[in-house]
Amino acid sequence: MVSRRTVVLGGLAALVSVSGLLRLPDTARAGNTRPFPEPDAWAAKLISAAESQIGQTVLYDPAYTRIPYPMGDVPPERGVCTDVIIRAYRQAAGIDLQERVHRDMKAAFDAYPKSWGAKRPDTSIDHRRVPNLAMFFQRAGAALPVTSDARDYRPGDIITQMLPGNLPHIGIVTHRASPDGTRPLVVHNIGAGTKLEDRLFEFRITGHFRYAPRLA
Repeated sequence: MVSRRTVVLGGLAALVSVSGLLRLPDTARAGNTRPFPEPDAWAAKLISAAESQIGQTVLYDPAYTRIPYPMGDVPPERGVCTDVIIRAYRQAAGIDLQERVHRDMKAAFDAYPKSWGAKRPDTSIDHRRVPNLAMFFQRAGAALPVTSDARDYRPGDIITQMLPGNLPHIGIVTHRASPDGTRPLVVHNIGAGTKLEDRLFEFRITGHFRYAPRLA
């Protein structure tokens, strides 16, 4: 159980040891055959926005923090897995998931999880909780099937996962391939800042979403 001023927002720093910044594998470099499609214009922008956080967001910090609304954020050097998604959508298309989640929760609060005992929306934290983002994407018509076939996960897709200890996690699928060329790499923050890593199937996938501007 976390303290009153701390909430579980995604992965846990002590849960998974994370290595240094992952170099792009050979299969992700120009001139090599890739098993995955090139990103379309929207996905390329979203992935670029997520990858731009690598080396900038270097800390995993799940502390509850009061932030402005809309377009509120914690300091850029810190954050959790959901912040990777939120920042990427803002940079790529000006889509503020803080505002969109809050509007939807006000309209349909009972549809959202009550795991935290919340009795009303909270603009500082709601969008930073993985189950809330998953519910928002589902309600927006962005849900796709969860499969074990890497080819079903396209560049720019969002995945949610369940880490050991029933800790929810979220990341963005890229067009970059794993060293063996069989899986797309994921941009996420699982414990030591934003990273590009081969972890698509390392944990159970609980949700698969494709939320592009046309769905907004």
